[in-house]
Parts: sequence; C-alpha cells; structure tokens
Amino acid sequence: MLALPQKALFWPDQSTLFVADVHLGKDATMQAAGIPIPLGPTNSSLHNLTDLLLQVQPKRLVLLGDLWHAKAGRTADLVADFVAWRQLHCEIEMLLVEGNHDAKAGPLPAEIGVSEVKEPHKMGPFSLCHHPETVAQGYVLSGHIHPGVVLHGKGRQSMRLPCFWFGKKVAVLPAFGEFTGCGRVSPCEGDQVLLIAEGSVFPAQIST
Repeated sequence: MLALPQKALFWPDQSTLFVADVHLGKDATMQAAGIPIPLGPTNSSLHNLTDLLLQVQPKRLVLLGDLWHAKAGRTADLVADFVAWRQLHCEIEMLLVEGNHDAKAGPLPAEIGVSEVKEPHKMGPFSLCHHPETVAQGYVLSGHIHPGVVLHGKGRQSMRLPCFWFGKKVAVLPAFGEFTGCGRVSPCEGDQVLLIAEGSVFPAQIST
C-alpha cells in the first residue's frame, strides 16, 4: 500500500485506489439550508480526483463512504457535472461503500455510473467499510472521522493537519473532500500516524 499526499491510498498489486469522504454537494446542501456560502468545493474535489486518477492510473477506484453529502446537495447541475466527469473516466471501475451520508441521501441515480455495496465489503485481505470498526474478517479500510492531528509549536502556535491512521486491525483514511475539516484522533500504542503537509506524507510521533 502507498499512502499518497493527495489523501488517498493506492494498492499497486490490484491497481486499486481508495479515497474516503468526498462529500460532494456539501456547499449546495448548506445553501439549500439558507447558509450563505459560495459554490465551488464540489467541482474542486472532482478536479483533484481527476488529477489523482491521471497520476496513478488505477483500474479501480473505491470510495469508502460519503461520496455525496446529502440529498439536498444532489442538484441537477451537480449530478450533470458528475456524470460528465464519470464519462471522462469510463474505463475505471468505481465502487462506493455506503456511508452514513450516502444512506440518508438515498441510492445514487443510475446515470452516476458508480456501483454501491454495504459495509463490510470483502476485497482480498481487506474489509472495506465506512465506519472504523473491527469486523470478523480482514483488515479494515475506512473513513468517516476525517482524521487529523494538532501540532503545537514553541510559540504556542498550533496547526491541524490531516492524517492516515493505521491501527492493528483498522485503518482510517483522511477525508478527500475540499470542504470537510479534520477530527482529532487518539491513537493507541503501536498505531502508526502519517501526516500530510506541503505535498508530503511523513510519520508522526504522537504521545498516547
């Protein structure tokens, strides 16, 4: 497995790329709720995903839950944008492991061109999930909590960075979406945390 600074995990042997928590349409969802924010993060996320697919050239893309933020954000214009984006990558198999936001948003329209499965979904030695919970078989690859780590400097400054969190039985990928934020993780002894900053991935020494 290769942990990529674009907040994705790549499995070279199976030419499979994993991303979690894209949350398309979150900007439109908040606008529909009367919150005045500009549109843009959805298209930015799709552009970033295009750049990543062109770089890695996987045969399969697995979305570990929460592809879409909410049903209200699945507007006709954004669905059309996604369909056009999907056609650009029609040779790539795309699989969505249903997350909590996906369940609330309802089944994807057929024209989206992405297959949906329930968690846990077995793939080789892995169990593909959205929620980071131990299952009976396989090492879990998941998302959901948008993992991040807060670093503190000597001048009392702080910075929150997205991260990969690899536990003994469960891995949690950072949120791929542009409009998601980070939740602070609490690793256990023996866990590995990989921080993402300035286009690089590097291990962090986190006190437990």
